[in-house]
Amino acid sequence: MEPTAVNEDVVARTAQRCRDRGILIPTFAQMKDPSLIPRHVLDELKTVGLWDVHPRNLFRISWKNDPETGLFHGVNHFEVPRELTGVRARIVGLVGRFFPTGAHKVGASFGCLAPRLVTGRFDPTRQKAVWPSTGNYCRGGAFNGALLGCTSIAILPEQMSRERFEWLRSIGSEVIATPGCESNVKEIYDKCHELVATRGDEVVILNQFDEFGNGAWHYEVTASAIREVFEGMAGPRDRLAAYVSSTGSAGTIAAGDRLKEWFPGCRVAAAEALQCPTLLMNGFGAHRIEGIGDKHVPWIHDVRNTDIVVAVDDADPMALIRLFNEPAGREVLVRRGVPADAVSRLDLLGISGVGNLCAAIKCAKRLELDEHDVVFTIFTDSIGMYGSRLEEARAAEGPYDAVRAEVDLHAHLWGLKTDAMAELDTPGRRAVHNLKYYTWVEQQGKDVAELNAQWDDWRAYWPERFGRAAEYDRLIEAFNGRL
Repeated sequence: MEPTAVNEDVVARTAQRCRDRGILIPTFAQMKDPSLIPRHVLDELKTVGLWDVHPRNLFRISWKNDPETGLFHGVNHFEVPRELTGVRARIVGLVGRFFPTGAHKVGASFGCLAPRLVTGRFDPTRQKAVWPSTGNYCRGGAFNGALLGCTSIAILPEQMSRERFEWLRSIGSEVIATPGCESNVKEIYDKCHELVATRGDEVVILNQFDEFGNGAWHYEVTASAIREVFEGMAGPRDRLAAYVSSTGSAGTIAAGDRLKEWFPGCRVAAAEALQCPTLLMNGFGAHRIEGIGDKHVPWIHDVRNTDIVVAVDDADPMALIRLFNEPAGREVLVRRGVPADAVSRLDLLGISGVGNLCAAIKCAKRLELDEHDVVFTIFTDSIGMYGSRLEEARAAEGPYDAVRAEVDLHAHLWGLKTDAMAELDTPGRRAVHNLKYYTWVEQQGKDVAELNAQWDDWRAYWPERFGRAAEYDRLIEAFNGRL
């Protein structure tokens, strides 16, 4: 597990850096419940823009940001109407757009960085934080680094959207583009090894794919947000039937571990791209659902708690971002009975968010869920991250009209099938778990004994690592006491 012994010399330097820059570090409890945030911080937030590189924006690493007031309200979520999904179950997505940087990954990066800061395992006065990513994680890491006045190194595949690269450079991050697309994760790891070999302890790798702080943030904060929304909307006969999350770094899906503790009947579904069916078929390939990463099983993925694997054809979200955002597409949706206020909110879904929606619909159909079933998923970021992808589609496919919109609605949304899915039994889960060996033991040097412990001792192993928010908060509070 992550060490929690405090390096006093490093912590003293970090505390001085934070004093100089007016930085106070939020606790996990405050991110979950902003009513715990000190009044003077709330007063300052009223004058700070959501995306400003300002230390108080650390307190906006929360699902509850209110973009209108600058303070907080209930959990940002969007229930997609049945007229759009075409299924009886209710499908609800938490909305990531209103985090600083416009994506919820800033929470994962905080979960990886904060424990290191407050224990002295990262020294912002002399070290650079390296953020291996397929997109939004390095955005969040670079944002946190900028607040601390330390240079971040963002590593991401060269085929990611133009907006990501432009923003990273604008915030002062060093940017390294690796070969390939979102499924080329090994190339990112190779670059990390190269940086350690050439720069030594000048760099600290914060690898979201093996940092338990990533999953711990979602286990504590995201799961609590889902529970709060469900309890606020559910009737006496309603069930939290499923939680659907792209695997990616396996941080977001860790919320499912917590949800299963509260709602034992909840099934956890891992979504991935059909073009790279790693969990479904031990497969490989390239795809266009940006930011979810593939071709391996992350070290922090608790496969024992995964019930379903669902693959999404990347043609579906790529078609639907046009249907959801082009004027002709929106007109068709309204004409087909989708409430206009819901249509106006479809820009809350970026490519991976639309992919998660498709996966949730497929799960609802496969499980034959009804009106008393609620399925939760994550709308990780918004279409604002993908304007260049819409431009590329217009250039390649031409103008978008009502005929094309009708085709996309029927073929890529209402026509979603239950193919390319698997309900996992114990041998099926073991087959997925075993894939970790090749990436993590053979390539990355992990201990095979710990790999076995993830499976054999799973009832103790995973809660011990994900359920550390109270311990982290104690360390954060002690650190803040130095400021």
